[in-house]
Amino acid sequence: MKIAVLGGGNGSFAAAGDFALQGHEVRLWRRDATAVAEHRSAGSRVILKDSNGRHEVKLALVATDIAEAVLGAELILCPAPAFAQPDIARLLAPHLSDGQVVFLPPATFGSMIFAKAAHDAGNRAAVAFAETGTLPWLTRKHGPFEVAITIRAKRLPVGVFPLKTADHALDVIGRAFPGAIEPCGNALSGALMNAGPIIHPPLIVMNAGPIEHFERWDIHKEGTQAAIRRVTDALDAERIAVREGMGYGGPHFPLAHHYASEGEQWMYGRGSHGRLTDSGDWRERIILGEHRYMREDLRLGLSLLVSVAELAGVATPLAKAFLAIGGAICGEDFMQHGRTLASLGLGGLGCSELQTLLRDGFEQ
Repeated sequence: MKIAVLGGGNGSFAAAGDFALQGHEVRLWRRDATAVAEHRSAGSRVILKDSNGRHEVKLALVATDIAEAVLGAELILCPAPAFAQPDIARLLAPHLSDGQVVFLPPATFGSMIFAKAAHDAGNRAAVAFAETGTLPWLTRKHGPFEVAITIRAKRLPVGVFPLKTADHALDVIGRAFPGAIEPCGNALSGALMNAGPIIHPPLIVMNAGPIEHFERWDIHKEGTQAAIRRVTDALDAERIAVREGMGYGGPHFPLAHHYASEGEQWMYGRGSHGRLTDSGDWRERIILGEHRYMREDLRLGLSLLVSVAELAGVATPLAKAFLAIGGAICGEDFMQHGRTLASLGLGGLGCSELQTLLRDGFEQ
C-alpha cells in the first residue's frame, strides 16, 4: 500500500517504521523543515526496535509538502495529538482525493474536524474519515530517527465518518493493520472508545503532588495504585453509560481489562500494562500544565465526554470533577475552552439529527 503518515512524534515514527517494515510504501510529512532536512541527510531511514530486535527501514519520502506526501496515498494516518488536529486538518483539506481514507488513532472526535475542514475548503472528494480508541502502538522515540515499540495493538475498535463509507474505510485500514480492526459503528462511537480520557486524567490529577515533587515519575507504575484504579473504573462506567445513552451497543471495551490477568482481551492484549512499566520508557519528567495527559486527554477528551453526556441526558459527575480540578491546576476553564459538540459546530443538533449526519456526512 501507499501510506502517508503525518507528524513527527512517537506515534508517527512508530507508524512510519512499522509500515515500512511490513513492506508498504511510506511517506512521512512533518512541518519542521530543519528536522526533515536532517532526516533526509540521514538517508530517510527509521530505526525501529521491538521484541524481535533492531530493524533499519527506509521511507519512500520525508517531506514538508503535505500535498506531495499524500498524493496517491490510499491511507493517510495522523496520530498527532488532538490539539494539533485543527491546523493539520486545514493544511490537508485541499489535497484529499476520491477514495482516500484518513485514519486518526485516537482522535477525540477529530474525524469531524478533518471532515469539516475538507468540506469548508470546498473539497467534495469522496473521502472516509475514521478514528479508534488508542494509538496502535505503545511506543517512545529513543532518538531523532529511532523508535521503540513495546506492544502492537491486538484490537482496534474503529468508527467511520460518514458511516456509509465504512466498508471501504475498514478494508483499507484493515490491510494496514491485518487482523487488528474491529468495526464499532460511526465516528462518535469510535470517539467514545478513546482510552486516554479515562486512564490518564485520574493518573495526572491524583498524582499531582508526587509529579511536582519528583524530577522523574512513572505515572503508570508508582502512580497506578488501587485507589486510582477504582476511580478509573468508575470514570469508565460513566463513559459506558454515555455510549449506551447514545444508543451504542457492546462491546464497550471496559478499561479494567487493561490491567486484568484474565477475561476479555483489551486493545493492547493481555499483560500490556506490565510490559509498559517494565520498559522504563514512561519514567519521565512531567510538567503538569503542559503534559498531553492534561492538555489533550483531560481538557479535550473529558469535555467532549461531558458534552455528549449532556445531549444523551447522562450524569457524569467524575468527568466534571476532573475537568474542574484540572482546570484549577492550569488556571483555565476546561469546559469552556475544551472540545464540545458546540465547539465542533454540532451544538444545535439533537440526537437523531446528529446520528443522521454521522451516517450520511455533510451535504455536497
